[in-house]
Amino acid sequence: MLGIIILVAILAIAFFLWRKSQKVVVIERGGELKTVRKFDFKPYFVWPSAVAILILFILAISIRTVPVGHAMVKFNVITKRFSVAHEGITLVLPFIYKTKIYDLRRQEYTMSAKKGEGRKKNIDDSLWSPTREGLQVGIDLTCWYKIAPDKVVAVHRGIGPDFAEKVVRPAIRSVVRHVISEYAIMDVYSAHRQQIQDKIKKRIKQLLEPDGFVIEDVILRDVHFTADFAKAIERKQIAQQEAERMEYVLEKEQKEAERKKIEAQGTARAIEIVSVQLKRNP
Repeated sequence: MLGIIILVAILAIAFFLWRKSQKVVVIERGGELKTVRKFDFKPYFVWPSAVAILILFILAISIRTVPVGHAMVKFNVITKRFSVAHEGITLVLPFIYKTKIYDLRRQEYTMSAKKGEGRKKNIDDSLWSPTREGLQVGIDLTCWYKIAPDKVVAVHRGIGPDFAEKVVRPAIRSVVRHVISEYAIMDVYSAHRQQIQDKIKKRIKQLLEPDGFVIEDVILRDVHFTADFAKAIERKQIAQQEAERMEYVLEKEQKEAERKKIEAQGTARAIEIVSVQLKRNP
């Protein structure tokens, strides 16, 4: 907005100079007197005004706006020094500064088997890693992170704007592979899932925070198995269900046999008592 105001001011000054640089003269043409405007160059007036216009123009093209939640890294090509401009209006002199704006808000890096869900939109980007037994397991994961405001210059100098692919993704892949290799496949599937998630988060923090990133959270979204292992699990679950069913049937039959035994014992006892009474009272 400020830049537009300055440009309007430049146009107004230019129009004023154009008007002031002309004078009205009377000339005779064909026996008639006519008034015409002629350019009247006045150095003492024009040059200061031209300088003012130039200054205003440079000021207009130097005004930059840093969006909310962002920071602008400025590199002075003369002094070879970096500086940071935070959200709001800042001046960036042309040909003197090179700039790059970085987003300091929370960012997401998702790796998922579902197309269109993760960072790699058109491929299966699930993390396939070997477990302690050497079996392959696929991990869908989301990492929430952001650039530390006081480290934005270090990120710019050491990594650059493509930090997500250069640093964040390789760190996630490396940590996930190392952590998953410490667990059995069934631990990954159920028993130790929360523990694995916490360990992955801790190690990613240790790896990325020295580079200038704040790791806010890591979520283990889903676990995938190979087709053969999935079938094996299904067969195991079916067998387990069948075993539980048979155990229930056997337990039921045992209880029924016990009931009949007790019933028979009771009947025999009753007959015995009746027989004794008959003997005593023929």
